[in-house]
Amino acid sequence: MHRAAAETYCCPYTGQPLRFEVEEENEQEVMRGTLVTQAGLRYPVVDGFPHLIQPDRETYNDEEQREKEFYEATSDTYDAVIDWLFASFYEDEGAIRGKVIDLLDLTPTSCVLEIGAGTCRDTVWIARRLGRGARLFAQDLSPRMLAIGRERLRSADLLDGANGLANFFIGNATRLPFPDGVFDAAFHFGGLNLFSDKGTALAEMARVVRVGGKVVAGDEGVAPWHRRSDYGAILMNSSRLYTYLPPLEALPECARDAGVRWLIGNAYYVIDFRVGSGLPRINLDLPIQGQRGGTHRTRFFGNLEGVTVEAKAMARDAAKASGLSLHEWLDRAVRHQAGRTLKATRRAR
Repeated sequence: MHRAAAETYCCPYTGQPLRFEVEEENEQEVMRGTLVTQAGLRYPVVDGFPHLIQPDRETYNDEEQREKEFYEATSDTYDAVIDWLFASFYEDEGAIRGKVIDLLDLTPTSCVLEIGAGTCRDTVWIARRLGRGARLFAQDLSPRMLAIGRERLRSADLLDGANGLANFFIGNATRLPFPDGVFDAAFHFGGLNLFSDKGTALAEMARVVRVGGKVVAGDEGVAPWHRRSDYGAILMNSSRLYTYLPPLEALPECARDAGVRWLIGNAYYVIDFRVGSGLPRINLDLPIQGQRGGTHRTRFFGNLEGVTVEAKAMARDAAKASGLSLHEWLDRAVRHQAGRTLKATRRAR
């Protein structure tokens, strides 16, 4: 772990800044120590990886627990499976990963977060886009997977020097240890289907990305137009992960310019969106053109009790004869009659 990274991290549960207690370091990395909050929460740094997670505060469903144990147990053979996967689809791995990373809109000085980095096959391609002044943070739940990934970047000469600093941490994607808006882009590929709370994970990725930055995430999922063919049926029979669809309903409200595409034999989806601020802007009170009239706001909040079909037809004809929209005619008619009734009631009192 690089000393400078401690200034970027914060407590994933409280958002408090962290103080670094260094116990062992070499020329480039802190190998052992502790990150501590003002409230006394402690996060150990083990073998250079800060463990920014409190096990007693985390809960995993059965599926998540199985996957966590699976990746930790099979970390040494994981890369062979990925090699087989690309070969089975006759795909060029570099071309595919490059196409997906293009969606991040990186510059040489971008600050980038990768969630679920695993053995860092994507991380290498991201790091190659970066230069001095850039920062790259890679997260995973499995220390063994990240250890393999760190060596992959070290062998490619991508940990230091011209391609910026790469930082690795153990953490939960639904509680990211960063303040709001510190990254230019966030990336995840390969585990989204099994997140128990996809909405929170995607919202967290968007939270730590600045307004205007990009979020890119994807996983297995046969394209809808292949699902009734033998091709799709065979894939979904081999692995239920291919049955998943892109969780577009889980995107945060700040998502803008969202898109979805399928790659790798149309069996893997990729979602990308730009981070906006709050909800899209709209004038809810601008009168709507046409015979019905009204505004978005009045149509939603101004509904009255249903009338007979005959009364509605009469109102529509009367509005047309008056040269008014139905909204204008009804608003005037209701106000007029209600005013008369209320006035008469007050007089009677």
